[in-house]
Amino acid sequence: MTLRIAVQMDPIESVNIAGDSSFALMLSAQARGHELFHYDVRTLAYDTNEGAAGKLTCWGAPITVQPVEGAHYMRGEYRLIDLVKDIDVVLMRQDPPFDLGYITATHLLERLEGQTLVVNDPASVRNAPEKVFVLDYARFMPPTFIARRIEDVKRFQAQMVDKGLPGDLVVKPLHGNGGKAIFRVPEDGSNLGALVEMFQNAWVEPFMVQPFLPGVAEGDKRIVLVDGEVAGAINRKPGEGEFRSNLAVGGSAEACTLSSTEEEICAAMGPELKARGLVFVGIDVIGGKWLTEINVTSPTGIVAIDKFNGTDTGARIWDAIEARHAAM
Repeated sequence: MTLRIAVQMDPIESVNIAGDSSFALMLSAQARGHELFHYDVRTLAYDTNEGAAGKLTCWGAPITVQPVEGAHYMRGEYRLIDLVKDIDVVLMRQDPPFDLGYITATHLLERLEGQTLVVNDPASVRNAPEKVFVLDYARFMPPTFIARRIEDVKRFQAQMVDKGLPGDLVVKPLHGNGGKAIFRVPEDGSNLGALVEMFQNAWVEPFMVQPFLPGVAEGDKRIVLVDGEVAGAINRKPGEGEFRSNLAVGGSAEACTLSSTEEEICAAMGPELKARGLVFVGIDVIGGKWLTEINVTSPTGIVAIDKFNGTDTGARIWDAIEARHAAM
C-alpha cells in the first residue's frame, strides 16, 4: 500500500545527507513507493470552522530525494495540505529545542489521533522529554540532580565526594540536544558560579547535574530501539580535547555490541516505549551501564549503525510504521 507521508522537519536544504537520520528515513520510504511531502512546523494551522473535529493543515510541498550531495532533493509547488484528507502518516522529525513551539505542535498533532498516524506519538513525545523521561529508569542512571540554585548543586557535589565518586560534575540543559551547552565542572568548582549564572539567564527551566564519568573516554553508546526492540548500536568516542562524544560535535563512531546491563536496560523500557507509540527511540549509555538519555523527539544514529552493522534500520522503522497504520 502506498502511503502519503508528511515529513515535519527543519529546512531540507541544510541537512547532512551523509549522516542525517531524517533524510535516510525519507530515502527508505521513497524506495517503498511512498509519496513524500515536506513542511515546516511553523505552517501548522487549525481551523474550527470545518466542523466539530476541526481541520489541521500545513503549507507543504511534494518532494523526492536522492543521495547526491548538492542535488539531494527536488521539491514541487507549495500548497495547503489537509493532514487528514491528504496525508496518511506524519513523521515528526524537527530538531529540538523542546520549547513551547515544539510543545504546541504536539498538542495540534495530537488532534489527528485515530485519523492520521503521527510518529513518534505526539502526546508521548510531549510527556517524555529526553532528560526527564529517563528519570523513570533512575536505577540505571548515574547519580542525577535537577535544580537551579548554586547552593543545591554544591551540596550535591559534596555528596558525590563523600560517596567516593569523582568530584568533577557535568552540567547540561534539561532540554538541549546534540551535545550543545554541556560543561564539565572541576571538583574545586572554579567555574560553577559562572555556569549556573549562565544557565539561569539562558533557560527558565532547571538544569541537570551528574558526576563526570571517566568511562566516557571509551565512548558513549547510542542504542536504537524500534517499537521497543533493539535495532542496533554504535559507540561514539570523543574527539581530541573533548569529553562530549556526540557526532554533531566531532565525535567518531565505531561498531559495538551490547553489555548484559545494556540488554537489561533495553528489556526494561522496551514494552513501555511500544505502548507509548514511541516507534523510533535512541538511548545513550556510558561505560556499558550508565543510562543518561532517552531520545524521542528526533533521534539520530541509524546511518552510522547501518554502516557498521550492515543493517537497514530505516526499513525496520517503516515496517513498524506500516504495521501501526494498517492496524488503525
